[in-house]
Amino acid sequence: MKFQSTRGHSPSVSFGTALAQGLAPDGGLYVPEQWPALGPAAFDGAATLPEVAEALIAPFAAGDPLAGEIRAIVREAFDFPAPVMPVARGGKLSVLELFHGPTAAFKDFGARFLAASLSRLRQGHAKPLNILVATSGDTGGAVAAAFHRRPGIEVSVLFPRGLVSPTQERQLTCWGDNVHSYRVSGTFDDCQRLVKEAFVDPGLIARYDLSSANSINLGRLLPQAVYYAATSLAIQRAYGVTPGFIIPSGNLGNSVACVWARKLGLPIGRIVLAHNANHTVPDYLRSGDWQPRASVPTLASAMDVGTPSNMERLRALFPDVGSMRDAVRAESVSDEEIRQRIAHDFRAYGKTWCPHTATAAEVFARMPQSERANARWVLVATAHPAKFREIVEPLTGQQIEMPESLAKLFTRPVSCADLSPELAALGGALGRPREQ
Repeated sequence: MKFQSTRGHSPSVSFGTALAQGLAPDGGLYVPEQWPALGPAAFDGAATLPEVAEALIAPFAAGDPLAGEIRAIVREAFDFPAPVMPVARGGKLSVLELFHGPTAAFKDFGARFLAASLSRLRQGHAKPLNILVATSGDTGGAVAAAFHRRPGIEVSVLFPRGLVSPTQERQLTCWGDNVHSYRVSGTFDDCQRLVKEAFVDPGLIARYDLSSANSINLGRLLPQAVYYAATSLAIQRAYGVTPGFIIPSGNLGNSVACVWARKLGLPIGRIVLAHNANHTVPDYLRSGDWQPRASVPTLASAMDVGTPSNMERLRALFPDVGSMRDAVRAESVSDEEIRQRIAHDFRAYGKTWCPHTATAAEVFARMPQSERANARWVLVATAHPAKFREIVEPLTGQQIEMPESLAKLFTRPVSCADLSPELAALGGALGRPREQ
């Protein structure tokens, strides 16, 4: 199995090389040259997340040195559940809870898979691997936790000053050792731009072995496709129907993972993308005019992306807007609608949503009754509401119990450096002696 750049100007590479490089040399994102056919029969006997993960990911690693390690990697990475829970008794709406990992967000799945994979690939290397990760909230915490104290790997986490929740910032800055946190004077888009510029800068490429743990990395997307595969198979086996998914969307990695799972042959129906006030993607699907823009801050901060990187992967599958409209739908939700949905669904169902999950719940509530009633829908819950207590608790009137994994972070000291949004500043930070 080989992987090619979305921009078509770099050589095709193997699975392990795509994971280690993160971004292709021409600035594009890696996508499969060919797509395995993995219908439901390919998962016969696969009931647990690690079993589904092995069946889904193994074909992509075929012929790579990591091929023989996939079984061990997925059992190391997928050691927590992703339960599907009913929203209301007797109804057809469910919620896929992706917040039971170490940092209480869906990013734990991909980050832990990538860490387990890169640790194996880097064994015996004298030069450390420098992982750069831009985050609008949850990615950086998941990556920091997954790579913390991994030998031979240094991690630099870039996050926008003042644009993440207090709990998220704690997650980003409490690690030390081989994890280095930088508070950037700008937006997430500035952080993402710095990472992309670093990967194509000749000076930095010559000095460092660079990789990325953002959703631009193939090793983040494929493991995220696993929980869509497992959920769709479970629903089809139980009810004989194909579910649709409503996905909180920002940089589009989680959304593309679902699209890829359906492309492979999993029983997935309609895919609806729920965006916050950063509505670049909904605008494109409506007008056909792609206009990236600066991000705006919202309550759903992890989705504050004005120029989503993974649109390149969507456009690689759907080159024109018409084919993309047939594949996905996208809607935008305002901060006030997020607030109202959190309060309403707590009263109506006893469910406590984080602001991101609330965007998906709001999009579902907008659907015509016939569309809601005639299919099984799955809301994708991307983060635990405790990460956004300052927003959620006043709306529900209830204190949110902190998961043990998050509570532990508040016992750790924090360490962070401020960074201006220029590549020279990032290069200088990478060149400073690292604390041991």
